[in-house]
Amino acid sequence: MYIYQNENWPHFTWDKPKILARLAQVKLAQGLLLGKMQNIGFAMQDSALLQALTEEILKSNQIEGQLLDIEQVRSSIARRLGLPNEDIPVDRNVDGTVEMMLDAIQHYNAPVNKARLCAWHKHMFPDGKSGFYTIQTGNYRDDALGPMQVVSGPMGQEKVHYQAPDAPLLNAEMEKLFHFINTDEMDNVLKAAITHLWFVILHPFDDGNGRIARALSELLLARSEASANRFYSMSSQIAKNRKEYYKQLEITQQGDLDITEWIEWFLQTLEQAIKDSDELLKNVLAKATFWKQHQGEAFNERQSKMLNMLFDGFKGNLTSTKWAKICKCSHDTASRDISDLQQRGILEQIGAGRTTHYQLKAK
Repeated sequence: MYIYQNENWPHFTWDKPKILARLAQVKLAQGLLLGKMQNIGFAMQDSALLQALTEEILKSNQIEGQLLDIEQVRSSIARRLGLPNEDIPVDRNVDGTVEMMLDAIQHYNAPVNKARLCAWHKHMFPDGKSGFYTIQTGNYRDDALGPMQVVSGPMGQEKVHYQAPDAPLLNAEMEKLFHFINTDEMDNVLKAAITHLWFVILHPFDDGNGRIARALSELLLARSEASANRFYSMSSQIAKNRKEYYKQLEITQQGDLDITEWIEWFLQTLEQAIKDSDELLKNVLAKATFWKQHQGEAFNERQSKMLNMLFDGFKGNLTSTKWAKICKCSHDTASRDISDLQQRGILEQIGAGRTTHYQLKAK
């Protein structure tokens, strides 16, 4: 029996004392992170948002075996947020995926309905294809080629892990989920866990269900924090435990309506994602600390630009030639800029002769 075949579907139950204890830990971690990020200034918050969103989109797709180009994702997000970026060509599916995620987090209080999710689906699959296969986009699946199943194994020896509700049931079932998302007074973190599971159970689209489920979780987490600023990546943590993620979904989908184990796993994963934000945002936090420590010191425009580029992840090795080219200045001017930063203990030289390059001096 699949979970949606239970008599009282979709009235989920869970161990309230156990879940509330775990939820309290998550809420504390959320509060501590938001408090810390408020102290780094708006410019650094924008950098952190760009970093966290890039990671979230990359990892959410990676979970499903889709590898997006990091520079395209970053450029697409930065352009939409009005942040400085390298204006590079971006594939339509990358732009569409970014569009979906930004709609989820920036308009977290807007109602969730069929039209909105179908628009997300169209953004993700702008050419109507998933790999080499043509799929129905912008509408629920119709099961024309058979029931929606999650399978593994070679052809002829497939193992069916899960079969979703039949297509004719989807409109009515999705309306129940929308009602839950839009009107229930439940804590939004807890709602994010349940919505994620509920959406995956229904599996309403031909493809992209996991990514949309995680976007819905992001929407509800943003709603829980009353903020469109994302400073951690839930999908990054899920990707680290991908096998366990699918195992938990499979167990829950084939069980009764007690979803305690799933909620506990989701909250534990979320708490770890928040705690791991220090690693995710280490460059942003290091940059914020640097400028705070050197507040009031004189840096020319070229030095400020290059130091920020180093903190943001400079590609390759920084040489005086690259400095001159990026800053559109003479080689002598670049050398003076670098020498000044060396004397102030900010940059250090690596190598000699033709291999000479510079990096931020470790503290």
